[in-house]
Amino acid sequence: MENIQVISHPLIQHKLSILRRTDTSTKAFRELVDEIAMLMGYEVLRDLPLEDVEIETPITKTVQKQLAGKKLAIVPILRAGIGMVDGLLSLVPAAKVGHIGMYRDEETLQPVEYLVKLPEDIDQRQIFVVDPMLATGGSAILAVDSLKKRGASNIKFVCLVAAPEGVAAFQKSHPDVPIFAAALDEKLNEHGYIVPGLGDAGDRLFGTK
Repeated sequence: MENIQVISHPLIQHKLSILRRTDTSTKAFRELVDEIAMLMGYEVLRDLPLEDVEIETPITKTVQKQLAGKKLAIVPILRAGIGMVDGLLSLVPAAKVGHIGMYRDEETLQPVEYLVKLPEDIDQRQIFVVDPMLATGGSAILAVDSLKKRGASNIKFVCLVAAPEGVAAFQKSHPDVPIFAAALDEKLNEHGYIVPGLGDAGDRLFGTK
């Protein structure tokens, strides 16, 4: 599969295994999503541009590197995507946060957008769309559609667990948007859940059913 990077760092894999377990509490689930997002962020942010800056150490003046001040935006797909925001913000605290809200139409099973709240200059930002699951790909495709309609072009999609069907659908619609995942799972079941997956990420994050 092109344009997908599975970040298989041992710490991420270990934490993801705990996250998947049925008996992991809401509190632990929330903390683990936050921690995994932060660990993934290290790789996701690898190509941020740098610039030279002159500083003074206790010994001498020197030219060193700093982030080039590129504008960043983290855009969670509501509601489960919220769980991944703080982990990334801990690495890039100056990033703005937008929100895209969706629900699934029970008849068509297609995602319907109900909220889009983005920074005004979204077209000038490097955007990280975050959602724990890439299952059918419907929500992710619609979210990126929504961003592109508003002029955004520099987009990455970050998830914890992806299904091959979702990856294929997403890449067909948005071949220019790289996917970062902590795991590429086996398949979707007949209800559209990822197997082995981790259940409903929103319910597990927020303690709802």
